Amino acid sequence: MNDKRLSAVAAMAVAILAWLPPAHAQLQPNRPIRIVTTGFGGGTDFVARLIATGLNTSLGQPVIVDNRGSSVVPGEVVSKASPDGHTLLVTTGGIQWVLPLFQKVPYDPVKDFSPVTVGASFPAVLAVSASVPANTVKEFIALAKAKPGAYNHVMTAHGGSAHLSAALFAHMADIRIVPVPYKNTGTAITDLISGRVHLFFSASGPVMPHVKAGRLKALAVTSAKSFPLLPDLPTMASTVPGYEMEAVYCLFAPAGTSPATIKQLNREVQKVLSQPDVKEKFLAAGIEPRGSTPAELAKLMKADSDRMARLVQDAGLKAQ
Repeated sequence: MNDKRLSAVAAMAVAILAWLPPAHAQLQPNRPIRIVTTGFGGGTDFVARLIATGLNTSLGQPVIVDNRGSSVVPGEVVSKASPDGHTLLVTTGGIQWVLPLFQKVPYDPVKDFSPVTVGASFPAVLAVSASVPANTVKEFIALAKAKPGAYNHVMTAHGGSAHLSAALFAHMADIRIVPVPYKNTGTAITDLISGRVHLFFSASGPVMPHVKAGRLKALAVTSAKSFPLLPDLPTMASTVPGYEMEAVYCLFAPAGTSPATIKQLNREVQKVLSQPDVKEKFLAAGIEPRGSTPAELAKLMKADSDRMARLVQDAGLKAQ
């Protein structure tokens, strides 16, 4: 082969290599990262912003939070994004893999996303109005069995955490309690304090100040084990064996994102979650920072979606 032909082949090889995507793709430091989540001010927004701030510092590149009001739209946006690691989704299991049990969504909750990590989690607190004559879960179950349908509970979203926590409780305890729809937590707590509604499976932040003031009573937490932030509260499982319900905040990338990019994102988010100031902010909000491998998040999705599917079927929950 003469020199001219050798040069031509070499030039072609260089062109082909330049055209092909890198075998071990990484985040591009000159491009911003967008974290898509639900509406401003909610729990997912809080988690997304803590992660975004931490990544901005550790990666040295812009990380922005893109709030979308609907619970469905963030997943749709990320499912259609380029799988390069620069568009991510922060969501809860209730939205990501439980919501599709209740309504048609424009994405496949498993096939259209690459798990990155669990970010944080918290159990709900079973709070009851001070007017309810029960101070333990056992006492409330006895009341509800004596008067089926006489007690009601807050439902802030059909298929949401408060709804499913109450439905699981009613199903496992063999009682009948009536859901009352609310558009926001503030109104629900006002009515809970007044006694217009009787139960609320709520995050600890909105209800515990009222518990401490004597306006509400906290009966239990919904985690399988004692919650470190509320060590004096018993678990629901201590009265209703096998009961477990936690809100889990998770990070996803679009399906097809390279394993190297997923590994990089996972590593960087773990760094953020381990920072003392980030931990302090999570714990102050009643949320535990966690972290996981992508495989552990995938396993959690499978186990939880199977469990919720059985609940939906066994308890006869219907889509709206």
